[in-house]
Amino acid sequence: MKAGPQKDIALAEYHYFSGQAEKAMQETEPYLNAEDGATKLSACWIFAYACLSMGRIDHARYALNEIKSTLAAGGENATPIRAMEVFVAFAAAVLLHLPLPAEMPPTKEFLPLLPPGLRAFALYVQAHYLYLKEEYARSAGVVEATLAMGASAYPISAIYLHLVAVMDYMSMKQPDRAQAHLLTAWEIARPDDLIEGFGEHHGLLGAMLEATIKPNWPEDFKRIIDITYRFSSGWRRVHNPITGHDVADDLTTTEFAMAMLAARSWTNQEIAEYLNISINTVKSHISEAMKKLNVENRKDLKQYMLR
Repeated sequence: MKAGPQKDIALAEYHYFSGQAEKAMQETEPYLNAEDGATKLSACWIFAYACLSMGRIDHARYALNEIKSTLAAGGENATPIRAMEVFVAFAAAVLLHLPLPAEMPPTKEFLPLLPPGLRAFALYVQAHYLYLKEEYARSAGVVEATLAMGASAYPISAIYLHLVAVMDYMSMKQPDRAQAHLLTAWEIARPDDLIEGFGEHHGLLGAMLEATIKPNWPEDFKRIIDITYRFSSGWRRVHNPITGHDVADDLTTTEFAMAMLAARSWTNQEIAEYLNISINTVKSHISEAMKKLNVENRKDLKQYMLR
């Protein structure tokens, strides 16, 4: 690519998705008020998420507010630019599990106007949105259809699509299908070290990383968990104050993963067999999670889980 904003944003995108948040933040900051709308929105989005990982919450809120205000003020923009504005605002809200902006038009109005690679990522966001509504089968259907229609040609979109499929199939107690999607995502990610998405989604993957990545790629697993702790800390500091929800912030990643499965009605026996550990170990982790959250039964765990 030629030197200039497009190349700078592309490099920042690579740095973000490969877990180099500080570089991504530094590379996008000069473009937060760019005159070109697409450049500004891309910069704000990457900058916001990079700041979450860096613990720069005020900076992240600033960028998210820029996205929101751009959507609110963009009614007269040309149609492709408007589609870009809507997509970025939609993605920023859904992926932080925040309420959708009031100005959000239906997905079908902006989705066809996006470039193919961006459209594939937008369909990941749509699948994630359906997951949050607990429509797991519909979400998985969106993923499978999108991948079948060529999304695998776009590595970032493909990784994220496979990860939301893991979330869906674990919620439907289909760990074999979930594992197949996780391993496919991992095969795509490893050559270019695109590990950020695995860290971002850890809490939603139902201990799949512990069951699949940790035994075979222990050093990569440690890096993913480091991303998880950094990103989720910033995520909660934005999400919890805005929504008023209490998403657990003092559990270890192992406790959170097992509590997530317990909240999805997995029994101790099922969790133990899935992770190839003893029932007593499962009981110990879940008991500690419940103690930290001050709840007395598994049903009450759900309010502290991401979904």
